[in-house]
Amino acid sequence: MNPDRRLRLLSYNIQSGLTTKRYSEYFTRGWKHVFPVPSRMVNLDAIASLIAPYDVVGLQEVDAGSLRSGFLDQAHYLADRARFPHFYEQTNRRVGRISRHSNVVLSRVRPEEIQDFKLPGAIKGRGALMVRFGDETQGSVLDVYVVHLALSNRARATQLAYLAERMRRQAHVVLMGDLNCTSGGSTMRAFRDAAGLSEPVPGLRTFPSWKPTRQLDHILVSQDIPVHSVKVLPQRYSDHLPIEIQLDIPADVQMTHPPHQAQTLPAQHWQHGDGR
Repeated sequence: MNPDRRLRLLSYNIQSGLTTKRYSEYFTRGWKHVFPVPSRMVNLDAIASLIAPYDVVGLQEVDAGSLRSGFLDQAHYLADRARFPHFYEQTNRRVGRISRHSNVVLSRVRPEEIQDFKLPGAIKGRGALMVRFGDETQGSVLDVYVVHLALSNRARATQLAYLAERMRRQAHVVLMGDLNCTSGGSTMRAFRDAAGLSEPVPGLRTFPSWKPTRQLDHILVSQDIPVHSVKVLPQRYSDHLPIEIQLDIPADVQMTHPPHQAQTLPAQHWQHGDGR
């Protein structure tokens, strides 16, 4: 296989750069979710080093610039530190000046299109990003979704049904993010069947990072996408562990800018629908 067709992707819920070492810290150190602390910047630098080798990175729980982050736009900071030429952030939940929760995609490959949409649910604040690679006029495209789903079973089922309806009309899909559920539940099985996706390595435990016993983070792919490896990484900069996948871009997807020909440039905030 042509190495220019290989794509390395990473999904990571970074908890706005906070490390958690035990459940009790959600209470005893809860103030860190409100006020800036130096350790957050140390972790952000470590996360930037972690994500730098990848072609496309999807992040959840990134702060878009509020009190808790010292009003730092973490997406822009990470893109600049890790030298990603393209990034996009979707802010879904704002808690006054205290926090701004975002999904983020960073890419070394120039996307042809990005779609930013809100997910259904009684409680607002969940969204999804879809980044499209490939030239539709020359063949199929590859659509990469970054999502962070709801905590409640009912809302999550509604969100997965919404995503499945979109994805069943798309030829090649990668879905990655914090889905807040396991592989084996009936809702996830129904979603995979409806969306035409598979989970190459189900059951990978990503939470809590200090003693992973649950699978909340997933990477799902269309069944015809060649997958080489999927694994959880041991880095504990958050309360989740990151998960990576290496796959081949389908042969009928004509990439305008293959991943390993991408230039390393200062980060640019790629706007919805623009063609930079």
